Amino acid sequence: MSNPTKPPVRRRPSRRFVVVAALAALAILIGLVGPTAWTSSTKKSTSSNNLSAKDRIAANPPPTLFADSAVAATDSSVAAQRRQADAMVRTWATTHGAKADDQAFIAWVEQTFPPPPADLAGQMPVVVKLSKQRTTSGIAAATWLESYGKKDIWKLYAHDQAELLGGSPGRDRKAQEKAVLKMAKKIADDLGTRYGSAAPYVRMPSLRTDHKVAAGQKCPCSYPSRHATAAAASETLLGTLMPAREAEYRAMEAQIDYSRIYMAGHFPGDIAAGALLGDVIGDYFLLTRNLTALRG
Repeated sequence: MSNPTKPPVRRRPSRRFVVVAALAALAILIGLVGPTAWTSSTKKSTSSNNLSAKDRIAANPPPTLFADSAVAATDSSVAAQRRQADAMVRTWATTHGAKADDQAFIAWVEQTFPPPPADLAGQMPVVVKLSKQRTTSGIAAATWLESYGKKDIWKLYAHDQAELLGGSPGRDRKAQEKAVLKMAKKIADDLGTRYGSAAPYVRMPSLRTDHKVAAGQKCPCSYPSRHATAAAASETLLGTLMPAREAEYRAMEAQIDYSRIYMAGHFPGDIAAGALLGDVIGDYFLLTRNLTALRG
């Protein structure tokens, strides 16, 4: 018999639920159109650059995402990169101070960033094991995260912060996020081309039968992960500037990163490298835009 003097224990909602609920709440708060307003022809055009991130996500809301237990190892690996990222930016600051010099910073990062680990291909069993555990719902989640996780989710979060801040501070927040994503893409693309490390599904085409891999194809280049770079840079920036939502952003980052391994687009080492690069970029923006001091 239960003790009537003790209040009932309330189970804490999972991080996955919090992320999906938060995205749904954003859709309401910023006036996203409902599904009945979208015809089939409109849905076909949702990838158009003419539509905003919030409109694209409104037309295709997130499905059920991965369980917290599934993404936990990826979340821990990503979090482990933060100390090294902070140290790298402190090294930069020792020479350059807190003044913004984006071109010099990009050149410095591209020169100093570590190459793919020698045992990267040895991580293939992890990718193969996940591929055998795929489910219809998991593929749906990974497909959605791949489509919207590189830019749109983070633009939507920045838009939400801008709505709360209002006026010039709000516009600045959106501009900061746009600049972070632009730098993240630039450096990740440059490093990907330099190292030419092929994605798991290119090395083993059976991992993605929906992707045609040409004989002798080396890339798509997967080191460092572009999705992981964008997610880490955005989470560092937006989470530091709005600490009350940092846990939500971290949960989404883990979802995005895990989805890329799940669908054989990246090795875990690609994700870890992307997280490191993204954290470095985020730290750099926090330092040089007078947003906050470097993390301790």
